[in-house]
Amino acid sequence: MSGNSPATTGKLYGVGLGPGDPDLMTVAAVKAIAGADVIAYHCARHGRSIARSIAAEHLREDQIEERLMYPLTVETTDHPGGYRGALDDFYAEAAATLAAHLDAGRTVAVLAEGDPLFYGSYQHMHKRLADRYDTTVIPGVTSVSAAAARLGEPLCEDKETLTIIPGTLPEDELTARIAAADSAVVMKLGRTFTKVRTAMESAGRLDDARYVERAFMDGERTGRLADIDPGSVPYFSVAVLPSRIDSEPAEAPGRGEVVVVGTGPAGAPWLTPESRGALAGA
Repeated sequence: MSGNSPATTGKLYGVGLGPGDPDLMTVAAVKAIAGADVIAYHCARHGRSIARSIAAEHLREDQIEERLMYPLTVETTDHPGGYRGALDDFYAEAAATLAAHLDAGRTVAVLAEGDPLFYGSYQHMHKRLADRYDTTVIPGVTSVSAAAARLGEPLCEDKETLTIIPGTLPEDELTARIAAADSAVVMKLGRTFTKVRTAMESAGRLDDARYVERAFMDGERTGRLADIDPGSVPYFSVAVLPSRIDSEPAEAPGRGEVVVVGTGPAGAPWLTPESRGALAGA
């Protein structure tokens, strides 16, 4: 995507770095990093950046580094606009910092774990800058693909659909969407793990669920979701419901149940996730 900016300004790159292993960076990502005047990356207040560590071997000493440090992560704030307002102000300030480099004619590479436009911080820079500056987004391997590769199980086959679900949703919404899914990946575990596990169980999918932590990074762990200690789960982990094609059919229960499903006024588009889940599981 390119903005209609004057040729005298610099160029912006959103650089996807993949899930953590430097060997999974694309050639395009390496070239963009090597050619940039400014390397920017988001980090928490401790100052460390996983994105920078992934790209470290390709950085030069003469490059300008911009640490875009979050003012907060999950804690409360006295900002008049609340948590969302504090982040909006931060993103505006970070974008202004990058714009100053671009206006000076410098090439800016913003490092992004995974893919820049998939649950990433880069997207907030993109929305504020891409309409003003020549911009290229370099895609990266997402944690979804990385998790499937580490599990060695297909995500989708034939006519199955894949549902990506943030674990931050309310538990009843998680349950309904999990129940309605063919295959699914639940992102952002960490503090949400217990809620996600309960939703998996309520949807009747806990036995199918797999767990992947830090795929292609140090400390990687995989296993059955039901076996994972909630207190050991970091943010960089996902729950996966792989493809159900070719899986063994579940043993029939001793007694069945009758579920009455409201289908709405006009067919499939009006079905709720919970209704879709009940129909899929019947």
